[in-house]
Amino acid sequence: MQVSRFELLLVSTMAAIVFSVDGIHQFREAPKFYNSPACSAAAVHVAMTLDDAYLRGSMAAILSVLQHATCPENIVFHFVASSTADAAELRRTIGRSFPYLRFRMYPFDVSAAAGLISTSIRAALDCPLNYARNYLAELLPAGVRKIVYLDSDVVLVDDIAKLAATPLSGGAVLAAPEYCNANFTSYFTPTFWSNPSLSATFSGRRACYFNTGVMVIDLERWRAGDCTKKIVEWMELQKRMRIYELGSLPPFLLVFAGRIAPVDHRWNQHGLGGDNFRGLCRNLHPGPVSLLHWSGKGKPWTRLDANRPCPLDALWAPYDLLKPPYILES
Repeated sequence: MQVSRFELLLVSTMAAIVFSVDGIHQFREAPKFYNSPACSAAAVHVAMTLDDAYLRGSMAAILSVLQHATCPENIVFHFVASSTADAAELRRTIGRSFPYLRFRMYPFDVSAAAGLISTSIRAALDCPLNYARNYLAELLPAGVRKIVYLDSDVVLVDDIAKLAATPLSGGAVLAAPEYCNANFTSYFTPTFWSNPSLSATFSGRRACYFNTGVMVIDLERWRAGDCTKKIVEWMELQKRMRIYELGSLPPFLLVFAGRIAPVDHRWNQHGLGGDNFRGLCRNLHPGPVSLLHWSGKGKPWTRLDANRPCPLDALWAPYDLLKPPYILES
C-alpha cells in the first residue's frame, strides 16, 4: 500500500501529539505494587526533582523503586518542581501513571539559586533545579526527618528500604558511597588550592569524592547545622573568585566531604552516562549492583531514541513508561 506525503505528515503529527501534550510526555499506567505481609508501618521518604526535560527518567526511577520494594505502599515521594513549571500538569502526569502513589509536590523558587550559579563544563549542570537539593530541609515539612535523595537518571534493582536504613553514625548529616581513588583535587581550581585559608578547609578531613545523585540525608541535623547557609556561602564565594568548575557538586564536597557516613558502592553504580563531554558507553564497576546511575552526558532514553544505545541502556529500557508513538496501520 502506497502512503501519501499527507499521510506521512499525519503520522508524524500524531506521534508528536502522543509524545507531548501541552509540553508534557504521555506515559502508560504502571501496575500497583502491594506490601508484603511482613511490612511495618514505617514510611520511607524519597525526594526527587521533576521537570519536563528529565520527566521520562523520573518516571522510570519511580517505577523501579516501587517494583523492587518489599513495602511499596510505605514509600512517600516528595517531588520538587520549579515554581515556573506547570506543576498541575506534572501532578496529573504522575497521578495518571501511578494512581496509588503517595506523593507531595513542592514549588522551588529557582531565583533563590539562579543568581548563585556559575557556568560549568556542561550546560545541563547549570539548571537551577539541580540546586534544589540544597534547600530540601527548608522545602519539606519539619515532620520529615530523613530522606533518600535520588537523581532522575537512576534505576533501582534492590529494596530502597535497605538504603534508607543506612545508619548515620557519628552525627553525620548525610550518607553516600565514597570514591577515595578519584582525584579529589581536580574538583577545585588552582586558585582554591593555592590559597592557604581556602585549602585549609579540608585540613584534618579524609575528604573523598562522593556523588550527590544518591544520598541519605538527616534533615533534622541538616537544619541544626544550618547546612544550606554553608553551601550558599561557598556559592557566593565562587561568584567572586572561581574556586571550582563542576556545577552543584563542589559546594557539597566543601561542606561534607570527609564527614559523611559510608554506603556500599552497590548503591550508586554511577557514570553510566559517560563523561560530561562525549557521554561514551561505560561498563559497570566491579561488584554487586543495587542502583544504576546514568550520570554524565549520555542518558539512556536519548540514546535509545537515537537508535545508538549503549549495552547497559537495555537495563533501563524495561522501566520506560513512555507511550509508543502513534502508528498508522495499513
